[in-house]
Amino acid sequence: MAVYAIVPAAGLGTRMGSTGAPKQFLLLAGKPILLHTLLALSRAPAVRGVWIAMRAGEKARLQLLLEAHAGELPAGLPISLVEGGDTRQASVARALAAIACDQDDVILVHDAVRPLVEPGAIERTIAAVERHGAAIVALPATDTIKQVERTAHGALIVGTIPRENIVQAQTPQGARAGLLQRAVREAEADGFAGTDEASLLERAGIDVAVVPGAASNLKITQGSDLPLAEWYLRQRGGGEAR
Repeated sequence: MAVYAIVPAAGLGTRMGSTGAPKQFLLLAGKPILLHTLLALSRAPAVRGVWIAMRAGEKARLQLLLEAHAGELPAGLPISLVEGGDTRQASVARALAAIACDQDDVILVHDAVRPLVEPGAIERTIAAVERHGAAIVALPATDTIKQVERTAHGALIVGTIPRENIVQAQTPQGARAGLLQRAVREAEADGFAGTDEASLLERAGIDVAVVPGAASNLKITQGSDLPLAEWYLRQRGGGEAR
């Protein structure tokens, strides 16, 4: 059994504002966020290769990034570039099609801008995939969750969802290659658009296990997330993801 990682990095990151660059290229503690993410994945010994799904016009930029930081990335970890699609789902599908893998191999999908994932979370996800077939990292909900109905005059509460039944999805999200391929294929055939890999697996009737995540495994989606990510890095005692 082999483990491969897909990093969707074709998004524009519009919620970051007018930064002039997609968010994965913004600097975190002096290094591109994407580099921190790749370093984090490289610290999980089971990961044999990484496929970055990128925008068509960013290939040269990514190659320069990888060349500039080649000494920081393990020489034995192949990193491949694949042209992504217009959506996360399409990008993952294209990367998945590019990986020469067996049906029982493990595919992990990890956000390009979730740079602080710890090796333990990756290892727990792999172990859960081996046991259950599919798994995601998630946090228990801490706030009271309300279900609402949208009206012309605003949202109206229609119920309260018990917190013990809710988790906040993070990444990595993983599955046996054959299961993820089937879930992606069925979604494409039906024109279904999912928000993450778990939604495709769920729709295909595949059980998805949940493994505990961490608040530090945040997704950098807006400017205020950068200082928080840097704070977490300082708490770890260094300027890079460990």
